[in-house]
Amino acid sequence: MLGSATGPRIGITGLGTHVPERVLTNDELARIVDTSDEWIRERTGIRERRVAAEEEALTDIALPAARAALADAGVPAAEIDLLICATVTPDMMFPTSSALLADALGMPKAAAYDLLAGCTGFVYALAQAYGMLASGLSRCALVVGGDVLSKILDWDDRSTLVLFGDGAGAVVMEAVDHGGFLGFELGADGGGGEHLWLPGSGSRRFENPNGYVKMNGREVFKFATRIMVYSAEQILSECGKTVADVDVYIPHQANKRIIDYAADKLGIPLGKTVVNVDRYGNTSSGSIPLALTDARAEGRLRDGALVLMTGMGAGLTWGSSLIEWTTNGRAT
Repeated sequence: MLGSATGPRIGITGLGTHVPERVLTNDELARIVDTSDEWIRERTGIRERRVAAEEEALTDIALPAARAALADAGVPAAEIDLLICATVTPDMMFPTSSALLADALGMPKAAAYDLLAGCTGFVYALAQAYGMLASGLSRCALVVGGDVLSKILDWDDRSTLVLFGDGAGAVVMEAVDHGGFLGFELGADGGGGEHLWLPGSGSRRFENPNGYVKMNGREVFKFATRIMVYSAEQILSECGKTVADVDVYIPHQANKRIIDYAADKLGIPLGKTVVNVDRYGNTSSGSIPLALTDARAEGRLRDGALVLMTGMGAGLTWGSSLIEWTTNGRAT
């Protein structure tokens, strides 16, 4: 799916994130599985990640992020009429994490649902919220992206354990006077789903599923390096922009080698690329909003900056969005 924005201007007016307190370093992982700080850094660029406490679920880390986004936008919770939560690790299948969040936040008018698109979930959710807002079905939306992947990892499997971390982010989306989203590109390849999957997590029966993430790292790496470039090129072309127009590049934080490859292939200078995988690991749906927060803290999200966001993940899924950032653009 590929399209440029033709309706009213819709942008991000509030941003918030939250990560668990516990920091898990590479050296600590080396005491759990056969690995080392050097091995992990060389192959992934990760030096530490955040891990949720035993009693923490997704909504426990998503709730502070959502509250921060609302405060940042200056929007009362009761004004939100759409809440989308992108995650692969909900508190439970139902009630949905989105419904639990809407209740905890005090959003009696909000339609709320969870969205499942792997690490691309946040970009998918942005596109869906944009469509609801641009069509007039919604007036003010809250998009949450987050995961607690530590809950579904095999802590004896080095190939997955070293990659992932826990974290969440949220954005408020509404009409803006200038700038806003220019377009989206989304896609999926279920045929490659077996390379990154969670057998036994749904209605399909499997023999002795253990409930842990399974990944073919080589195939996922090949897919990621190809699709990150393809999706970015597609959305830039659709919106009549070039790589030279991009001010801030926010790729999904899966692996530093993937990020470096994509930036180099696209011709985006590393100085325009946001990288925080070294501190958080791969936080799935929380990855891009966490990177957005870092970009703002570093002063990169100035008014009018062209921001390219690209994700890829389980499904296999991918997606990109292009937005002209607004720092004070709420429609009056």
